[in-house]
Amino acid sequence: MSVPPTPIRLSHVSLVYEGGVTALDDVSLTIARGERVCVLGANGSGKSTLASVLCGLLAPDEGEVELVGERVCSDGAPDIEAYRRARRSLGLVFQNPDDQIVTSVVEDDVAFGPENLGVPRDQIAERVARELHRVALDDYAKADPSRLSGGQKQRVAIAGALAMEPAVLVLDEPGSLLDVRGRSAILRVMGRLARTGTTLVHVTHFMEEAVEADRVIVLDRGRIVLQGTPDEVFAHGPELAGLGLEVPFAARLSQRLGLPWTCDERTLLRELGPGPDSRKPFALSGSGAKRVREPGPDPVLQVERVSFSYDGRTRALEDVSFAVPRGTSTAIIGQTGSGKSTLLRLLCGLETPDAGRVVVGGSDTRTRRGRKAARRAVGYVMQHPERQLFAESVEKDVAFGPRNLRLPEDEVDRRVNAALELVGLEGRRSASPFTLSGGQRRLCALAGILAMEPEVLILDEPTAGLDPRGRALLRRVLERLRELGITLVQVTHSMEDAARADRVVALDQSRLVTVGTPREVFSRDNEERLSRGGLGIPRSLRVARELERRGWPSLGDPLTTDQLVGALGERGLPLPSRGGEP
Repeated sequence: MSVPPTPIRLSHVSLVYEGGVTALDDVSLTIARGERVCVLGANGSGKSTLASVLCGLLAPDEGEVELVGERVCSDGAPDIEAYRRARRSLGLVFQNPDDQIVTSVVEDDVAFGPENLGVPRDQIAERVARELHRVALDDYAKADPSRLSGGQKQRVAIAGALAMEPAVLVLDEPGSLLDVRGRSAILRVMGRLARTGTTLVHVTHFMEEAVEADRVIVLDRGRIVLQGTPDEVFAHGPELAGLGLEVPFAARLSQRLGLPWTCDERTLLRELGPGPDSRKPFALSGSGAKRVREPGPDPVLQVERVSFSYDGRTRALEDVSFAVPRGTSTAIIGQTGSGKSTLLRLLCGLETPDAGRVVVGGSDTRTRRGRKAARRAVGYVMQHPERQLFAESVEKDVAFGPRNLRLPEDEVDRRVNAALELVGLEGRRSASPFTLSGGQRRLCALAGILAMEPEVLILDEPTAGLDPRGRALLRRVLERLRELGITLVQVTHSMEDAARADRVVALDQSRLVTVGTPREVFSRDNEERLSRGGLGIPRSLRVARELERRGWPSLGDPLTTDQLVGALGERGLPLPSRGGEP
């Protein structure tokens, strides 16, 4: 099929879900061949619905849709045959890879799309090998996708979409489960595809990923409220904040430093120049620093020389040891497949180590009694915890766990009230959980676990898939829980979140790389090891190190924006008098 100059055209498109929820409201949009478009918006703004319309999975209730030269929908009436023809040139990567993987062998899954298109067998084999290599899964061709980590599954899904060689590729939050290296690799793939003429539509909550787009579209309540180049859209900082979004790090930092506004980090570094001619000794001030509790003689969690495998052959964890002090926060980082989620299951007593031991509150999980004690002491917030919501109201959902413990009704009420107050949902107790925003649904699920009053709260990628407002809200709740003395352990792919923790545990290929305070883990001595393990460092620290490579004197190790701004000011950069993080 020859692709027209405008492969996508939507005219006055509206779509309403059952229950009267308007997902798209009078949307008109054209996308040119080879254009790279990034779609932003808060949770519930209509981004995923728009992505499904653009790739032919959903037909609207009103309006007209043209996809790759086919008029697939007119006045809300779909043309099934036109949709069938158009889908041969359309590709989609879902936000959750479990919704897309259909076979029990990785290479078969990648081959599934081309096989359905009738591609010759020898060409299918070439495409499968090429795309598995492109997403760094060459060694997993024969693996069972159900045994892979969430990030690895996402790469399988991306490889399967690319193997179809679509003229239009729609990616709905493809990096939400990926580590730093994985997200960078996908962005490079998108850049190469755009240069070869593939039309790209990229839905994301990562503002930095929008900087490379030709055009940025912002949705709110199903309507397009902003669109233009990245610079044009991100210049509307206050308006974006009101929509639950933010501007990229470079834009926030340039504003704080009083430099010409830019959302591109390379431009910001050029503006900062080679730095002042200063050689005075320098040390970071205490701004933003926290006192960190070191492991005492009786830590609440102990991992002692633990090894574990699911199939008896491939190690998910190998000889891992560390301790978690009571009442502190610990971040576990590592590339996808490094063993992070497996480690959490061991800490919760859901798995037993093959070697070594895990001790939770003094109970050894190698015994049945120890595992039961661990499950009572630990609250486990899984990836996408909002999927466990089921009750007709927020209050009933949160009360489900305590009632199962057969507690007196007044104790159930006390726990529900305390949990809802902690997460800020006391005013939504009678609402249906399914009418909440994405961030509120996650907080509702968290409240249900808090109502069980765990001693330790363990979270697996708690901010994945949340918009900036939802991430900020969840971080504030977690900080409040830490102040209340609850021990927090979270897996995260965000180095900024890791920098906020008291301690960081870094894994790579099932082994422990390093453990310590954020300043120790992200030190210069560890930078190369972290890079080899597919990890990055916090943005503020990355900018500081790059400035030093460009001639600035040492800026110390600033882990936060405040610390970086202070370091630049102490080194002679004149700063505007106004302050505060925008």
